[in-house]
Amino acid sequence: MTRSFQEIPGSIPIAYDPQHAADVLQSLSKDGPKALGDESFRKLLEATAGNSPYLARVMLREKSFLDEIQNTPPDELLVALNNEVLGIAAETDIKVAMRRLRVAKRKAALTIALADIAGLYDLDAVTGALTRFADAALKGALRHLLRASAAGTDFAETPPQELEETKGLFVLAMGKHGAFELNYSSDIDIVVFYEEQRFPFVVGREKRRAAVEIVKGIVKLLADVTSDGYVFRVDLRLRPDAGATQVAISTEAGEEYYELMGQNWERAAMIKARACAGDSEAAGLFQKNLLPFIWRKYLDFASIEDIHSIKRQIHTHGGHGVVAVRGHNLKLGRGGIREIEFFAQTQQLILGGRDPSLRSPRTLEALNALETRGVISRAAREELSIAYDFLRKVEHRLQMIEDQQTHELPKSDEALDRVARFSGFGDTKEFKTEVLKHLRKVEANYAQLFEQEAPLAAEGGSLVFTGVDDDPNTIETLTNMGFSGPSIIATAIRGWHHGRIRATRTQRSREMLTRLIPSLLEALSKSADPQNAFVHFDRFISGLPGGVQVFSLLLAHPELLTLIAEIAGSAPRLAEYLGCNAGALDALIDPDFLTKIPEHEELSAKFSNERGRFVGFEGALDAARRFAREEMFRIGVQVIQGKTEATRAGPAYAAIAETIIANLQPVVEAGIAASHGKISGGGFVVLALGKLGGREMTAGSDLDLVFVYSYDADAEQSDGPRSLAPGQYYARTSQRFISALTAITTEGQLYEVDMRLRPSGNQGPVAVSLASFDEYHAKKSWTWEHMALTRARILSGPAELAKKVERVIGRALTNSTETKAIMRDAFEMRGKIAAQFPGKKMWDLKFAPGGLVDLEFITQSLQLCHADRSDVLDQNTIKAIKKLNNANALSGSDTKTLIEAASLQHALTQVLRIALDGPFKPEKSSAGLKALLVRAAKADDFPSLEAQLSAAQAGVRQIFSRICC
Repeated sequence: MTRSFQEIPGSIPIAYDPQHAADVLQSLSKDGPKALGDESFRKLLEATAGNSPYLARVMLREKSFLDEIQNTPPDELLVALNNEVLGIAAETDIKVAMRRLRVAKRKAALTIALADIAGLYDLDAVTGALTRFADAALKGALRHLLRASAAGTDFAETPPQELEETKGLFVLAMGKHGAFELNYSSDIDIVVFYEEQRFPFVVGREKRRAAVEIVKGIVKLLADVTSDGYVFRVDLRLRPDAGATQVAISTEAGEEYYELMGQNWERAAMIKARACAGDSEAAGLFQKNLLPFIWRKYLDFASIEDIHSIKRQIHTHGGHGVVAVRGHNLKLGRGGIREIEFFAQTQQLILGGRDPSLRSPRTLEALNALETRGVISRAAREELSIAYDFLRKVEHRLQMIEDQQTHELPKSDEALDRVARFSGFGDTKEFKTEVLKHLRKVEANYAQLFEQEAPLAAEGGSLVFTGVDDDPNTIETLTNMGFSGPSIIATAIRGWHHGRIRATRTQRSREMLTRLIPSLLEALSKSADPQNAFVHFDRFISGLPGGVQVFSLLLAHPELLTLIAEIAGSAPRLAEYLGCNAGALDALIDPDFLTKIPEHEELSAKFSNERGRFVGFEGALDAARRFAREEMFRIGVQVIQGKTEATRAGPAYAAIAETIIANLQPVVEAGIAASHGKISGGGFVVLALGKLGGREMTAGSDLDLVFVYSYDADAEQSDGPRSLAPGQYYARTSQRFISALTAITTEGQLYEVDMRLRPSGNQGPVAVSLASFDEYHAKKSWTWEHMALTRARILSGPAELAKKVERVIGRALTNSTETKAIMRDAFEMRGKIAAQFPGKKMWDLKFAPGGLVDLEFITQSLQLCHADRSDVLDQNTIKAIKKLNNANALSGSDTKTLIEAASLQHALTQVLRIALDGPFKPEKSSAGLKALLVRAAKADDFPSLEAQLSAAQAGVRQIFSRICC
C-alpha cells in the first residue's frame, strides 16, 4: 500500500500559472475540502491547478472527493473506484450506468495524477493504475451488457460475474493497455472474440449479431461523450482485417485469419495481447492456439527483413526529420518512445520463438530480458530504460494539461515553458537539454540495431503501411511524391498486406511486397501521372494469380519497376494485359524484346516454336493467341518507351497477323481434309484488305479478309468419307478459318474478322470462287469496292492461284469508270459515312473531317483514276501518295500536306490503340497518355499537338474538297 498524501515524499513542480492556481484554491476554500489548510497538500493542489487547466476543472467539480484523496492512500481509493465501475453490472438504466462510469473515471484520473505529481507513484504505478481502472470499466460494461442479453433466456438469473466468466466471449487488451502501460489519454485498443460453442446469446438467430451488439454497447458505455465526458476512447481496429470484418469475431475465424493472413506487425501487436475481460478459459485456449503464429521458431531471410521493416519503413536515416525539441513527437518521432518499443519487439519476434524468456509484453521487462540473454549490452538497456521512463513521464505531463491525446512537444516558447515547469524543471533550457539527451541516446541505439539494413522508405519521409489507419507522415510523404490521392494508396496497400488479392495470400509474398513497396512507389511517382499509374498498377497486381514469382523478379530486376510504372501511368490497356499475363514480365528482361522488331522469318520461326508446345487444332489456336499477345505486347512496350517510332507499329502488327494466317491455313486445311478429303486441283487464298492489306494495323484492328478458291473443272466432290461439293467444301474451310481466328479459347480471343468487303458483302458466300470473284468485279462491283481493292494483298495460299487473283484485281482496278464518275462516287460515299459517323471532334482520328477516312478516299480515288499506270498502285496509304506524286497525279505541296497528316494521325492512332480500349477524351485523360501522344507527334506540348493536328486535318479536308467533288 502506498503512502497517503499526508506524506508527500519529494518536491513538487512549480505552478506555471500561479494566478490561476490561486483562483482555483480560493474557489476550493469557500466550501471545499476540510484539509485544504494542510500545507503540503495545499502546495500539491496549487502545483496541479497551476499547470493543468483540465485537472483544475476536475478538482472544482469533485471538491468533496478531495477530502478522501487527502486522507486515504491512493491504492485504497482506486480499489474502491474499480469496485464502483464493476458495480454498474446491476444497473438497469444505461444512462445512470454511463454517468457512474464517467464520474468514477474523473475521480480515478485525479487520484492517479495527484499521486504522480506528488511522487507517490512512479511510472509503473501510474500506468498500472490507469490500466487496472480500464480493465474494471470494461468488465463492468461487459457484465452490464451480458446481463441485459440474458434477460428472457435460461440465464436470466445467472449472476453477471458468472455470465462474464463462462459464456465464451472475451476481450483482449492490446498495445499499451495489454502491457499495463496505459498513459493518461490513451485509447484502449481491444479485440473481441467469442467461442461459438460456449456463447449462448442470439439476435435474429445469429450469435454473431448478438456479440456485435455487445461490442457496440461497450463502445457506447465507455466512449460516448456526454455532459460528464467520456471514460475511454475505444479502438477496435487491431482486429483481424479491420476494414472487412465485424467488431466481434468468432475464435475459429480469428485463428484461421492469423494462420493464413497474419502479418508480422500483427505478431508484434499480439506480443502485448492480454485477456482483460470476459471468459478467461476461452481466452486462454485462443491465445494458446495463437502461440505458433506469434512465436515462430524458424524464420527465413524474408521474414526477418519484414520484421525489421515494421519500424524501418517509418523512416530512413536520411529523412523523416531530426531529433529536436520544439514540435517533436515524443512517441513517433526520431529517438522517441516507439523506437524503444520496436527496438525490443523486433528482437522479440526474431528470437522469442526459441527463447520464451524474451516474451514479456512490457517494454522495460523485455529490455531486461534481452540484456540477460546477451542480445543487447547493459549500457544499451540502461540508456533505453532511463529514456523510456523520462519520455513517458513528459508524455504524461503533456496529456495532463488538457486531457488531450497528444505526444508532440509545443512549438511556442510559452507552451514549452509550461511543459518544462510541469515536468519539474525550473529552467526550460535545462529541460530541452535533458529531452535531447534521451532522444539522441535512443536514436543512436536504434540506428546501431538497424544500421546494416537497407532502407524501406522514400528518401524524403515516412512510408508505413502497417496497422489499420493512415499514418499522417506517410500521407504527407505520398503527397510530396506527387500522388493526388494518398489515402487511397495507403488503403490499397494495406489491403494488399491483408491478403485481399490473390498475389498476397501467402506470407512469403507479403514479406517480399514489404521490401518492394518503397521502390515501387518511387518508380510510380516519377511517371507523368503518379496517381493514375498507381490505380493501374493496383489493377495489375490484383489480376496476378500469385505474387512470389513476380515479386522475386521485380526485386531481382528493379529496372522493371520503372518500365511497369511507365506502362501503368500511360497505357492502361497494356497494364491490364500484364495483369492477366504476368509471364510477359520474363520477356521484358530480354534487351532485344525492348529494342527489336522481328522480321517475317523470325516471326514464323517463333510461331513454329510456340506451336510445338501445343497439341492438335485447339493447341494451334492457343499457340497463335499466346504468340500474338506477346508480340503485340512487345510492339506496345517499344512504342510506349519511345524505342520504336509509332509509325513502325502498323507494319509490325500486320506482320504478326500475316504470320498467324500463313501458319494456320495448313492446319485448317488439314482438319477439313481429315473429315472430308480433298478437292481435285483445289486450293484457296486469303486476301487481305483494309488496314491489314495496307500494313496499317493497330493494336485493336480487326481483319478484313476475303477467301477465294478454285478447283479442277471436272471435280464435283471431295474424296473423303463425308464428301462435299466444292462450294460447300470451301465455305466450311473458310468458316473454320474464321473460327480459328476469332474463337475465344482458354488463351482468349485473337482477332475479329470482317467479311463485308467480299463480293456482294454480307449477302454473298463466305468463300467465293475465282470465276465468281472475276465476274463480280468485272461487271457488278461499285466504285467504293474498287477503292477497297486498292489495298488488297494476298497473304497465303497456292502461288499459282494467288497470281490469278492478283490479275483479277489488276483488271478490276484498271477497268474503273472515268475520273469524274470515280470522284463523284467517292464524294457521295464519304457523305454517307459522315452521316453515320459524324466525327465532330478532331480526336476522332478516323472519321473527323480531314481524318484518316478522308486521306484514304483521296488516295484510293486518285489511284483508281490513274490505275492504268501500274506505278501508282500501292496498298499502303503513304507509299501510294508518294507514287501518285511521282506520277504527277498530286502536286508537291499536296503530297507534303497529305504525308505529314497521314504520318501524324497514324502515329497518334497507334498510341491511342495501344493505350486505350475506348475513345480518347483529352479532358479526362492522364498526363502520361498526353505525354506519349506529344512524343509520338514530336510536338512541344499537348496544346501544340492539338494545334498541329487541327492544322493537318484542315489541310487534308481542303484537298479532299478540291479533288473529290
